[in-house]
Amino acid sequence: MCELLAMSANVPTDIVFSFTGLVERGGKTGPHRDGWGITFYDGPGNRTFKDSDPSCHSEVASLLKSYPIKSKTVVSHIRQANRGRVCLENTHPFGRELWGRNWCFAHNGQLSDYKTVLQPERFLPVGNTDSELAFCALMDKLAARYPKPPKDRKQAFRFLAREGKKLQQLGVFNMLISDGVYLLALCGNNLHWLTRQAPFGEARLIDTEMVIDFQQETTPKDVVTVIATRPLTSNEAWHKMEAGSWCLFREGKVVAQG
Repeated sequence: MCELLAMSANVPTDIVFSFTGLVERGGKTGPHRDGWGITFYDGPGNRTFKDSDPSCHSEVASLLKSYPIKSKTVVSHIRQANRGRVCLENTHPFGRELWGRNWCFAHNGQLSDYKTVLQPERFLPVGNTDSELAFCALMDKLAARYPKPPKDRKQAFRFLAREGKKLQQLGVFNMLISDGVYLLALCGNNLHWLTRQAPFGEARLIDTEMVIDFQQETTPKDVVTVIATRPLTSNEAWHKMEAGSWCLFREGKVVAQG
């Protein structure tokens, strides 16, 4: 299985601390050696970095650990291949445009007997993973349901949560999807999240010797939520999501759930 990481914050924030922990799981403390990727949103634009090499050995990952890109919404993924060969086009997050916005998607899990069910027409995959095909099918359904963006975009994410739950009937399906403003986390079997806000404290990574005192790095108004497949720190209280549940985040806060 792959591992997911995402962030939603009310101020531009770097994810170097959490990303440093995740990178170790990409071939060092975990078996996820088959590529990695990360998307940072900057307003309506975004920066996406991908590599088919293990993240623990990737020079690009090393660059990002030393170059703190600040963003309010981030989606990341490390891959353990089960559908599709190890190559750049099969690394997550995947991206598509809808309603003049950049959408990105990352998936942890494995689907079976899905090719006859997932047959998108407008949004087509570049690689050959079940994950990208599922993303394209979801975007097809979203575009058909809302030819124009709904006045309240939370409606679109509730729709995506319902459609994502249908895909869970085909296998394990943990999903992150974002338009840069909202971030939806859908749990199939394993997702955790935590919110850091005042009073901030110290956090200690599980996968490597790194400790940070967030009180020295933040302001009292900051709200930062991190979502991960498994907890990244050993001394913080992570919320474990129930199978089949979903949470929608905006600026670090839960704005809808089900």
